[in-house]
Amino acid sequence: MLNRRRFLQSAVAAAGCLSGVSPIGARAAFPDGEGAAGALRITEPFPGAVLNHRHGEAVDGGLKIRVAGTAAPGDRVTVNGQPATRAGEQFTAEVVLRDKVTDIKAVSDGLLGQSEAQVKVRWDRHSMPRYRFSIDDNSFFLRDIAQHEYRSLLDCWYLKMLQDLNTKYGVKFTVNIYYTTGDDFSLPQLSDRYRSQWRDMSDWLKLAFHAHANLPDRPYQDAPPEKLLADLDQVAEQIHRFAGPEAYAPPTVIHWGMTRQESLQPLTTRGVRALSGYFVKWNDAYDVNYRFNDEISEYLSRHDAWMDFSTGIVFSRVDIICNNVAIDDIVPTLEPQIQDPNTAEIFDLFTHEQYFWPFYSHYIPDHADRLDRAIRWVTEQGYKPVFFHEGFLGAPD
Repeated sequence: MLNRRRFLQSAVAAAGCLSGVSPIGARAAFPDGEGAAGALRITEPFPGAVLNHRHGEAVDGGLKIRVAGTAAPGDRVTVNGQPATRAGEQFTAEVVLRDKVTDIKAVSDGLLGQSEAQVKVRWDRHSMPRYRFSIDDNSFFLRDIAQHEYRSLLDCWYLKMLQDLNTKYGVKFTVNIYYTTGDDFSLPQLSDRYRSQWRDMSDWLKLAFHAHANLPDRPYQDAPPEKLLADLDQVAEQIHRFAGPEAYAPPTVIHWGMTRQESLQPLTTRGVRALSGYFVKWNDAYDVNYRFNDEISEYLSRHDAWMDFSTGIVFSRVDIICNNVAIDDIVPTLEPQIQDPNTAEIFDLFTHEQYFWPFYSHYIPDHADRLDRAIRWVTEQGYKPVFFHEGFLGAPD
């Protein structure tokens, strides 16, 4: 756990906008020749960009956005059939988004013939300022319930703490759980006599798969899809047994945020539509990024979300890890992101269960206060609590 803690301490979310990005696919860099001088390129928007009202101008039935790129000087460039404005190698144009998904195509005509470049974007049409709170690595509170056989789930102080925050702010929690803590507890030991309580709390508390267990680290980074799906199904079956379908949510965070790329499409068969990660550079390499390439990881390090059109999964960047940030630094960590249109619309708030427990080696006495500080701030800024698996990252779709 020490190495994990050191890693988490280094994972600070970056803010700002990305410029000059190449039109790449989800798993490849430039196609042959695309990086050559004078080649036609769309540099804005990024392929897979998730765009909302902050990225353009609302018009009747649509969102008008700016398209920019480069082409050989002197070439005539059109974007979705309309002439672009030229200035040296640069071109700009305007496109109105009217559908959830829009293909943007640039065509250049010149001495060397005709070239095409294309990107696809997702319009978050009904977007509103919103936040999600996710808690990873949960197993201790479930063991506590099983061992004490409480009369009520809320006799478990951990769930009572979460309920108090819900009562105070309306916050919703996605609690990502393990199948086992080890030799002393696994989910089949948990009684199903609390099902009605889980159902009653399900409007603000959801249980989701995280991993089979806390160790080994990075269990799915190199594992075949079949292993990931088997572990997911095992946990999902237990959640439905002891808590009922109302309390279940498809996973939105896989343990360590690392999977083989070929695992992503199979995850959609289990209802996965959104996944969160850090998308941070650590030791000169991007990590906790579901093994996407550097271009996509860099983009996500500076934007709220990105759409992988090859799978239909939208990826979200975690904005804060509360167990890593001192209470007086909570607001200074979040506040700059509200100034940038690329990071201002959605807050992905995050922490880990183990730091709440006094027996844990890295127990944080003011952990609950850190959550309170973060949730209070986003609430005061007008952000609405959501579940990412509902609608489009919690917005109507």
